[in-house]
Amino acid sequence: MATVQDASPIYELEDVWKSFDGRPVLRGIDLTIPTGQTLVVMGPSGCGKSVMLKHLVGLLKPDRGRIRFHGDPIESLSEQRLVPLRRRIGFLFQQAALFDSLTVRENLAFPLLETGQAGSDLEERILDCLRRVGLEDAIDQMPSELSGGMRKRVGLARAIVLEPELVLYDEPTTGLDPIRANVINDLIVRLQRDLSLTSVVVTHDLDSAFQVADRMVLLHEGRVRIEGTPDELRQSEDPVLRSFLEGRTFEDDDMDAAPADTLVAGAGPNQENPSS
Repeated sequence: MATVQDASPIYELEDVWKSFDGRPVLRGIDLTIPTGQTLVVMGPSGCGKSVMLKHLVGLLKPDRGRIRFHGDPIESLSEQRLVPLRRRIGFLFQQAALFDSLTVRENLAFPLLETGQAGSDLEERILDCLRRVGLEDAIDQMPSELSGGMRKRVGLARAIVLEPELVLYDEPTTGLDPIRANVINDLIVRLQRDLSLTSVVVTHDLDSAFQVADRMVLLHEGRVRIEGTPDELRQSEDPVLRSFLEGRTFEDDDMDAAPADTLVAGAGPNQENPSS
């Protein structure tokens, strides 16, 4: 488990709402992301996990609500003012999003060149990041020559090349077999520890979630349903959480059997849903 470096929040989301074509996806997200921890955000497809992640870097803006980065509101920042914030954040996309026409070396050099940070130590910085993911020997290969797991690792090396304080992972183990998924999980834990990173991992892979998390959040119907440590979630009897962990479809009738104090934190089963 990663060592907690600092419990102060890097992000605070307050009553964040987002709709697309009149369909609400986020319905009042309230969430604090502590610095130096790995927070795992879980939930079924369509619950708003990736949408929430994109709000953290300003790729999406909320219809209403507040998003604070180190205490400063960012939800209304212009694209120009978001640039310095984004340089402090690494992002590992689902499919790694490597440039197919560039070598591994050139993929890692690209963000350094774009941000004016390509100094005399360019090659060493690239090699250092590749060493951290065990791929320094692949530096001159093209993405098409790499396996899916290797492409994810190169994507992770590129995510840390700007020495960010926060790394966001969008379904990092999707499409990988269990062995390669465990390699990615181990890297998430090791990089968080060695580089004193804050990590936010969006996933529906339960094995991965419990392996890397300091804290966990379950999104349900666009809200934070429950949050806590991995041990707290394992012990929780919340019916929505139990259905998700057991791979069952949640039915409203399941709520009848739930103790009144099953939630660790977050929205309760009877919390009102304010209209937009």
